[in-house]
Amino acid sequence: MKIYQEIQNHLEAKKTSVLYSEWRAAEEGEISDFCQTVKVLDPSAEDLTELEQAMFQEGKPAVGFQEGKHILAEPFYPEDRLIVLGGGHVALPLVEFAAKTGFSVTVVDDRLSFCNSGRFPWAAVTLCDSFAHAIPSLDITENDYVCILTRGHRFDAECLRAILSGKEPGYFGMIGSRRRVGIVKEQLAEEGFSREALSRLHSPIGLDIGGITPQEIAISILAEVIAAKRKGLKSRSLRSQSDLDYRVVRRLAEETDVPKAVITVISSKGSVPRGAGAKMIVYPDGTLLGSIGGGCSEAAVLTIARRMIGTGTERVSHIDLTGEAAEDEGMVCGGIMDVLIQDVPTL
Repeated sequence: MKIYQEIQNHLEAKKTSVLYSEWRAAEEGEISDFCQTVKVLDPSAEDLTELEQAMFQEGKPAVGFQEGKHILAEPFYPEDRLIVLGGGHVALPLVEFAAKTGFSVTVVDDRLSFCNSGRFPWAAVTLCDSFAHAIPSLDITENDYVCILTRGHRFDAECLRAILSGKEPGYFGMIGSRRRVGIVKEQLAEEGFSREALSRLHSPIGLDIGGITPQEIAISILAEVIAAKRKGLKSRSLRSQSDLDYRVVRRLAEETDVPKAVITVISSKGSVPRGAGAKMIVYPDGTLLGSIGGGCSEAAVLTIARRMIGTGTERVSHIDLTGEAAEDEGMVCGGIMDVLIQDVPTL
């Protein structure tokens, strides 16, 4: 699908883009005059429309109405990147858990046996190089999250020195005892690095859940990173709150010759399984990629989506999870969702 090829190109270039979908309402969810466009947009720009301001303020899709048309604006932020410095025993579960929760993970270590794709199959990038040389090459920005998990003071200092010499990431934390971390911070302060910047280092890294095993420690670290991603540390306008699954975007960009339908949650209210921005692909044989929540929330639209494949049509469906249907399914949800269903033409 060409429009998603364009979006994927922008994502790979670390640019924020917006997909605009416009349509006129017809009867019983049917829509007409459907069209889509994409443009790169700076969240901090001063000439944003009211709809774009609302979209970036919330960090997720926004719906407006203008000149008789419904307008859906979907933001596509560059994929969140977790940079793990050190390929030891805690890094192993951290990389896997982070990849499964939507991060694109880069692992750096100067030992080939600790940094390779066989050891870290969940990592998008494994970089075997010295920390001092590798970190500047990563072009770290405020959209990145960095975890320092090295094997000693010297390497901790090497990593911090390189990080603080460039653009500061949205989150950076370091494993180790308070004494070990204190020694490194004091060393860098004596070298002239800002104590204010050093104070933003999260250490001891992770939430205090009493973790002991590598897996438990990894969970505590990832929980703190997710909190930084979802609750703050960066400007809200730069932080994605979309429930987007980047795998779906990549598949739509790469797969242009297979009939399918794509379903997008365009708005939600109350307790729902997936939020605005969630997408899933539906194939004629019933195969799925992604999810809009499972259970009755998906079953309500899957049949419609499969019937639409090859028709060249689109529609909007309203899913009510507050009534008897949700209760009969044993759903704990109590909200409503509007979803856009599109037949995806082959090229």
